[in-house]
Amino acid sequence: MRQTWRWFGPKDLVSVDDMVQAGVEGVVTALHHVPTGAVWEPAEIAQRQTEVATRKDGSPSGLKWEVVESLPVSEDIKKQKGEWRAHYAAYKKSLEHLAEAGIETICYNFMPVLDWTRTDLAWRVTSGATCMRFDYSVFAAFDLFILERRGAEKDYPEEIVEQARAHHAAMNDAEREALTKNVVFGLPGAATNLSLADVRDHLAEYESVSHEQLRRNFIDFLSEVVPVAERLGLRMCCHPDDPPFDLLGLPRVMSTESDYRQIIEAVNSPANGITLCTGSLGARPDNDLAGMMDRLGDKVHFMHLRNVKRDTGDIRGSFYEAEHLGGDSDMVAVMAAALREEKRRRAAGRSDWSIPMRPDHGQNILDDHTRNAQPGYPAIGRLKGLAELRGIMTALSHPMLDRIAPGIAP
Repeated sequence: MRQTWRWFGPKDLVSVDDMVQAGVEGVVTALHHVPTGAVWEPAEIAQRQTEVATRKDGSPSGLKWEVVESLPVSEDIKKQKGEWRAHYAAYKKSLEHLAEAGIETICYNFMPVLDWTRTDLAWRVTSGATCMRFDYSVFAAFDLFILERRGAEKDYPEEIVEQARAHHAAMNDAEREALTKNVVFGLPGAATNLSLADVRDHLAEYESVSHEQLRRNFIDFLSEVVPVAERLGLRMCCHPDDPPFDLLGLPRVMSTESDYRQIIEAVNSPANGITLCTGSLGARPDNDLAGMMDRLGDKVHFMHLRNVKRDTGDIRGSFYEAEHLGGDSDMVAVMAAALREEKRRRAAGRSDWSIPMRPDHGQNILDDHTRNAQPGYPAIGRLKGLAELRGIMTALSHPMLDRIAPGIAP
């Protein structure tokens, strides 16, 4: 697996120099400042490539921009309203420009309105580290009593509604404002964030969009852009919903293995693949992560490796982002499955046999507490995660493994 690291550009408080010292092999980034629906122009792409390739002192970093995360899909495309056809054209033009620049892997998502959603961006664990958390009853307090979404009470069990009522009553105005900002934080690094009014407007426009309609719109989008990606030799990989269940009455259609299968089978192309995110998918206890890697591995173009600890065994529930080896997901089993897939690809002669992965998110530890980097993307917490994942990969790939434990090596 190729060890990559997400970077948010020159404003990121985790620098290119930090990435070099962390020993990463490639960089995952995007043109976060370009509005969704606009074309990524060659000059902008080249500028970001230069930034990735250069240390603070002007010397070469030895790093390259290898994975795009994300080339965002507009709400107009998801709803098939407004400027959606123009956004199709812009998306395809951006793919052409990325291919011309030599970048082949494109991660994106199809989550309506909200991207990854958390109620706390710095929740304290017993060690003193902080992490991101999704508290289902606190989120319900936002939905029911701050957003005041019409009909929201029908979407929650009675006990969650009562817990939400108590949470809201205990909050002061500053705490309610902080919760709102956390929930509508938006796409990491994005040029714009949503207001409550924006969210309400979007929800009104999605009232007629069912799960089936959103999936049809997704397939229509793929039918437009995947042939272009295939012609250009690109690999597109959809990130799962995070959390992997419906929020705010909005449909979500990339939460389970079945969801993934419907999409990759509907537009069958080597360019149409998936991002296997163990953190997002792992928030549901019914997702078999290692099994998904075994069964869908030939379509996995990118991996996010992180762990979550769930509060309950419910499909919809609370969780926090644990240490990379400390949550409910078996990271060793997932990485072993990925190494088996790479072995199959090498045997088949695939040029993309090495799957890019990155240590997704991380807990804030040590000096992370004063650096104040992008939420979820600390320097030291991610470095710790990368070191742990690197150790697993090295051990599972070692020739000695087959001698001391026959049949275990991928």
